[in-house]
Amino acid sequence: MSGTKATRELEELNRIGIALSETRDVGQLLELILRKAREITGADAGSLYLVERDAVPAGAGWRAPQLRFKLIQNDSLQFPFSEHTLPLTEESIAGYCASHGEVVEIADAYRIPKHRPFHFNSSFDQETGYHTRSLLALPMKNGKGEVLGVLQLINCKRIPKMRLTGAASVRRLVHPFPERAVRLGLSLASQAAVAYENSRLYQDIENLFDGFVNAAVKAIEQRDPTTSGHSHRVCEMTVALAEAIDHEPRGPYGDLRFSREQMKELRYAALLHDFGKVGVREEVLVKAKKLYPLQFVRVLDRFDYIRRDIEARVAQQKVEALLSLSRKEAEKRLRVFDEEARRLLGELDRYAEFVARANEPTLLPSSDFDLLSEIAQKNYRDPRGTERPYLSSEEVRLLSIPRGSLDADERRQIESHVVHSFNFLSQIPWTMEFRGIPEIARAHHEKLNGKGYPFGLNSDQIPIQAKMMTICDIYDALSASDRPYKRAIPTDRALDILKICVRDDEIDPELFRVFLDAQVYRLAGKSS
Repeated sequence: MSGTKATRELEELNRIGIALSETRDVGQLLELILRKAREITGADAGSLYLVERDAVPAGAGWRAPQLRFKLIQNDSLQFPFSEHTLPLTEESIAGYCASHGEVVEIADAYRIPKHRPFHFNSSFDQETGYHTRSLLALPMKNGKGEVLGVLQLINCKRIPKMRLTGAASVRRLVHPFPERAVRLGLSLASQAAVAYENSRLYQDIENLFDGFVNAAVKAIEQRDPTTSGHSHRVCEMTVALAEAIDHEPRGPYGDLRFSREQMKELRYAALLHDFGKVGVREEVLVKAKKLYPLQFVRVLDRFDYIRRDIEARVAQQKVEALLSLSRKEAEKRLRVFDEEARRLLGELDRYAEFVARANEPTLLPSSDFDLLSEIAQKNYRDPRGTERPYLSSEEVRLLSIPRGSLDADERRQIESHVVHSFNFLSQIPWTMEFRGIPEIARAHHEKLNGKGYPFGLNSDQIPIQAKMMTICDIYDALSASDRPYKRAIPTDRALDILKICVRDDEIDPELFRVFLDAQVYRLAGKSS
């Protein structure tokens, strides 16, 4: 073989090697491997098999190795194909090649020597009318010598671009695979095995990270089951909004396009945007009322004690009156005691009812603060005779929260989840395409007018991905199913609130327009 031809073949192998190394998607890679193998060997058709070993447990043991018939290509004939598995045995050509790691080269598939353990399966030819003649099976071996798959190339053509239209054209145009084709095909098969193994490893790592992300989201939701599904809904809506922006032909985002890697980055950022909630005290995170549950129980128990104390004191006064006074005077005094008891117990019932109402995370009317102050000034004596207030100063402070269930410090703790998310996500050694995840997640509570948190960023400082996520996050927080501290808001009302956010320069008006036009908000209802 001339040096020029050898150089061209080497260059072609190098080009193919580069193409293989640049393709990470396993499906695309396998298609490329088979196509390039056919091109470099002049094969009219070909198929690709993958070896599956110990893939899944079978009963008490493990499943025997098998071949997955993964792919088929044919320049002369188009036909339906679906991948399937077959036993990895020496009876098939691909099985023999995989079992022994040997090249199998056959000049005529219908004239295989009888001493060979394998045979040609002619069912494909019979069903399709195709005619197989020359055949080459190449083992795809990795660096350890393990066979990962088999390339089976069919009908080496004298003129590569000619179509085979029947047995006559096969006899005229097809010849055995030459030594050069075997050598080039085997070299390519080795390159393909390494590329496939790397691609599969990359996919395994990606699947591993996907699993970690989903486990992290589950951990968040376990701490606050009432928000279950929030991260996944926000993720689905945010990605859908990005896809809608991708199709915008004009406007401020008309030229914006997200690559496959950027979509993945956005997806991970949206799934993990609330991960920092693992750093927030659980009692604060799930606080549904102004008083913590134990605090409220203590108030009710205290009021029950005061009730029993009032009843006991009145009963004692009645006994003393009956023992020390005449019957007429005693009856008069008993009526006074009963009236006083009804007044005190009625007042206590009114106080208890008010505390229960004030404990709800609703807007507290200004008139209620006066009654709260009145209750706070009331005292009773505990079993040791110590005088104590009906409500402690801490209880009064929490019941005085004008709106919602959190005081200023508790709200700061909740808001700190954004910083916790950033600090956690910053510890992960992200690959180049995912390095923006911490910044995107950190900015999902920022507002265009600079009044968001945690850093008060303005519009130019907020990543576009975070602006999209903010709209979806707010919508889901408003419209999600009932929670202990709020009722779900209907879709129309939630969208009206978002319009107010646009008016107040809190969220991006163009992104919100696309959110509406593409009806991204409907995804929240479908995935809840």
